[in-house]
Amino acid sequence: MDKLKQLESFVSVATRGSLTAAAKAEGVAPAIMGRRLDALEERLGVKLLVRTTRRLTLTHEGSAFLEDCQRLLADISNAEASVMAGGVKASGHLRLTAPAGFGRRHVAPLVPRFRELHQDVTVSLNLSDRVVDLAAEGYDCAVRVGDLPDSSLVSVRLADNRRLCVATPAYLERHGTPEHPNDLSRFDCLILSSDASQVRGWAFSVPKGEGRDVFHFRPGGPLDCSDGQVLHDWCLRGWGIAWRSTWEVETDLQAGRLVEVLADFAAPPNGIYAVFPQRKHLPVRVRLWIEFLKEHFGQPEFWRRTPATG
Repeated sequence: MDKLKQLESFVSVATRGSLTAAAKAEGVAPAIMGRRLDALEERLGVKLLVRTTRRLTLTHEGSAFLEDCQRLLADISNAEASVMAGGVKASGHLRLTAPAGFGRRHVAPLVPRFRELHQDVTVSLNLSDRVVDLAAEGYDCAVRVGDLPDSSLVSVRLADNRRLCVATPAYLERHGTPEHPNDLSRFDCLILSSDASQVRGWAFSVPKGEGRDVFHFRPGGPLDCSDGQVLHDWCLRGWGIAWRSTWEVETDLQAGRLVEVLADFAAPPNGIYAVFPQRKHLPVRVRLWIEFLKEHFGQPEFWRRTPATG
């Protein structure tokens, strides 16, 4: 059995946390990954992983060996890249995930462009509003919007994202314009339901002493939905005031279909991030994808484009 393949399989299983996830990433059966690990441990004469039906745990020797293997594989990858045409050449399969609405609008249009530049890379894009376990499910990189919880994952901030209250000019003409967040109780608020990111309510920045403080307002209203795109559509039809992200409403604000209200109370921006399991020894394809996102998301005009034009 190829010694290098044994090392690659060991690193893949150890970093992803399961034989199944590592096997899926490589496109082989879990039993094959298991045989490679067995052969590696037998050749070395040491136990690297404690395997049970529920989880995999690195032994002390396995943890030390993992660092050496990662360094070795990175050196091999860099050596290969240095002699390829153009100095750095990406190849292999890239597994990506992003939130459904944001991904449809701002990630999916970029994937074919990225592959035009790196034709030896194949890409799978998963769009889901659940928080995907990257290591366990074999994903290389996720795009996430909003403040990130404490995690063992590594993140790179790609752009700022601001949440703001918006409504149509016609709605405000009929009902008036709120001058303070507390005024929202008198208006039709379009509420995102069953969404953990809004458990505390809509965030606003208000004066406090010599500075400002963020407080959360839990609006009520006649309409709520678990799908943000539906709220966006209702807002455009003049059914009320919505609290949406700039990435979603920027083009509508530019065109005058929506206007911002309570701008003086807008909360500080949170972030749009690329998230990945580890910083050490990133595959070239992952590093180039993150740089590609930073280049596009860092351009203000990118967010003003319509979904059709990308």
